[in-house]
Amino acid sequence: MTDFKKIVEIRANNIKPKRGRILISEPLLNDYYFSRSVILLAEHNEDGSFGVIMNKPLDINFNEVVKDFPKFTGDIFLGGPVKSDNLFYIHTLGNIVENSYEIFDGLYWGGETQIIKEMIISGHIKSNQIRFFLGYSGWNPNQLEEELKRNSWVVSNTNSKFMLNVDYNLLWEKSLLNLSKDYEIWTKFPTNPNFN
Repeated sequence: MTDFKKIVEIRANNIKPKRGRILISEPLLNDYYFSRSVILLAEHNEDGSFGVIMNKPLDINFNEVVKDFPKFTGDIFLGGPVKSDNLFYIHTLGNIVENSYEIFDGLYWGGETQIIKEMIISGHIKSNQIRFFLGYSGWNPNQLEEELKRNSWVVSNTNSKFMLNVDYNLLWEKSLLNLSKDYEIWTKFPTNPNFN
């Protein structure tokens, strides 16, 4: 049988985490939230890191979960285990949404919720311009660096078009394929190697 742990330890890049980069979980990470996840880092600094899981949609209608919003047909995603009863969002609407800040490349975090609601009501937001999350993923100072040393994640560059337009079911695999060929083998791993 293949020694999966040795294969997982392949490291072909030296990209460091920072705002606007993604974390791609190693294929054997066995965790409810983070198994085969892609996390967009909304911030990374000396105070810690936080971001949202981009490829874990919830199997429930947006308005069943978020009662005080106008009707919205887009998906709602599991952002992570921190504050999982709170709503967070990223969008491409820029400074139209006051108090939002740019993560990178025309992709923004948060902002005035009332403006978002008004734009939904008036039909000025398409589902590929905004993504909603319950909860977020967070790390204390140096915690993420320790997880990187343990090979739990690989860091990669990305762009807003890729993040919001790639089918979330394929995001983990396509993110790996954007790295060096060394990571292609990760995409071949069974979800549970014990069943192989």
